[in-house]
Amino acid sequence: MSSSTATTGIDQIADAAPLSLCAREPHVPADRLVAEMVPPPRFDSVRFDTYIPDPTQASQTEAVRVLAGFAAGLGGAHASGGGKRRLFGFGKAVKQTPAGPRGVYLDGGYGVGKTHLLASLWHATAAEPALKAFGTFVELTNLVGALGFQKTVQTLSGHRLLCIDEFELDDPGDTVLVSTLLGKLVDAGVALAATSNTLPGKLGEGRFASADFLREIQGLSAHFRPLRIDGQDYRHRGLPEAPAPFSDEQVTKAAYATAGASLDDFPHLLDHLAKVHPSRYGALTDHLRAVCLTDVQPIPDQSTALRLVVLADRLYDREVPVLASGMAFDKLFSDEMLNGGYRKKYFRAISRLTALARDAKGLVEA
Repeated sequence: MSSSTATTGIDQIADAAPLSLCAREPHVPADRLVAEMVPPPRFDSVRFDTYIPDPTQASQTEAVRVLAGFAAGLGGAHASGGGKRRLFGFGKAVKQTPAGPRGVYLDGGYGVGKTHLLASLWHATAAEPALKAFGTFVELTNLVGALGFQKTVQTLSGHRLLCIDEFELDDPGDTVLVSTLLGKLVDAGVALAATSNTLPGKLGEGRFASADFLREIQGLSAHFRPLRIDGQDYRHRGLPEAPAPFSDEQVTKAAYATAGASLDDFPHLLDHLAKVHPSRYGALTDHLRAVCLTDVQPIPDQSTALRLVVLADRLYDREVPVLASGMAFDKLFSDEMLNGGYRKKYFRAISRLTALARDAKGLVEA
């Protein structure tokens, strides 16, 4: 759904009062977490040929070429099968236990199209959807939490490809967990692809004592061939600045006039997010046409900020416009947060919320 269709039907008068995210406490069965490991709705129809490289950035064109070759090399065969030769790398046949990277790692700034390319790789890989998995780093760790480590290994070991978007290492526990998980999946024959704003060897910098976990971080890096993608954030390339916040009255009126919209006070929503596991934030947004927020204020602490980042990702994935009053989204996070170890998460959230705010502008103008 594009921004031109995001507000379809906004002139309809809602049959009832707006929904409330604060009233939702979704239960998400573990099997739904597995079944939903596919590219999100925003990336249902993306393909390599719908990616438009910036003509001034040769690395973007090169990324398409390399990833298309990677997809062709994977083929459609099941990852298991003792004694068989498997295709890893970039279209090159290798033995079952080849040396060197077993996947590709897309590194670049915000909005250069890394998720578009990762989803295109998923779509281009000639394997049944049940043999391919796509999820964010947070969703992968949530899956381990829901299924347990061994069950997660068993579930994903039969896959041909695992795509991990927004690869992050935020604490020592996640470092060891993901390193061990990916090592076992590589041993089982699963090809890997990931996106992040940090090169594999730099994961964890500024967030914890990375020297204490250097072995794990280096182990992760060994699984991937880095592929740098340069460029500017396409979400803001040639576009006007994000719209200024609206008044409480405008936001409330739009929420009542838009079927399927939610309406919440921002501080109350932040409190509610603390009561819902982040693995359920996707379900929290089920069937929403728009999110309307009043009294947007600065984020009070880092734990709250990280929860908001996850919600922003889920809203962006689902193309849910966000209409807000109060403070502009680029003022949500303190200077200390934006200069700290999680700064890349916060800048991504600002970028995505800004795009969703732009999509929501028509809710008031209609």
